[in-house]
Amino acid sequence: MNESDTRRARAGALNLHGLLAHWNEVASEAWVDTLLGWEERERGRRGLERRLRAAHIGRFKPLCDFDWNWPKRCDRAAIDALMTLEFLEDATNVVLVGPNGVGKSTIAQNIAHRTLIEGHAVLFTSAGQLLGDLCALDSDSALRRRLRHYARPQLLVIDEVGYLSYSNRHADLLFELISRRYQNKSTLVTTNRPFAEWREVFPNAACVVSLVDRLLHHAEIVSIEGDSWRLKEARDRAEQRTRQRREVKS
Repeated sequence: MNESDTRRARAGALNLHGLLAHWNEVASEAWVDTLLGWEERERGRRGLERRLRAAHIGRFKPLCDFDWNWPKRCDRAAIDALMTLEFLEDATNVVLVGPNGVGKSTIAQNIAHRTLIEGHAVLFTSAGQLLGDLCALDSDSALRRRLRHYARPQLLVIDEVGYLSYSNRHADLLFELISRRYQNKSTLVTTNRPFAEWREVFPNAACVVSLVDRLLHHAEIVSIEGDSWRLKEARDRAEQRTRQRREVKS
């Protein structure tokens, strides 16, 4: 393909039909490349903004500002490897396990954002939002459509599994979703519960063992240990306010 054909293909990909209609008149003009570049960059920017809104990642602290010295145990090399997104190539799942406030959601948001920047479809949701959404549907056709919605992204992040308890129906729906994505798309889960305690998250649900089995097959599991960073920040703010009050009194 020569240079002119390449430029014409770019114009076609951008659906610039007016330009294509007069291609023989303008193909040799120098400004055509400038115009194509402007249009490609602008559409790329708008497309990224649209996908960011649809992904629902929310505001988050970038990993460059993450205090790696705070957790008592955290495999930074494993996190760095996840940020390369190689796990997406063979639909490997990721599970971040640890107590409240150690940075699981922040790490998940950074991985999700990186995935989005690289052009993949991403959806970030909490377990409560996901299961509440699915359980609220009152028809089989609506449920099938919604399951397809959650099964579609290259990366689905399910945050905060274990913070609430769920019914058998919730467990069945989560199992159905994980099964649809199994070995096809990557799912990232954050949880504050070891897997032995997931029966407490889904009490009396018959599918818990199968759910965990599907989720963990070919999964990358990263355990994080430590105290809550949010509690640390709250203590720091309280101490700062105390110092300020003492300074005012003195």
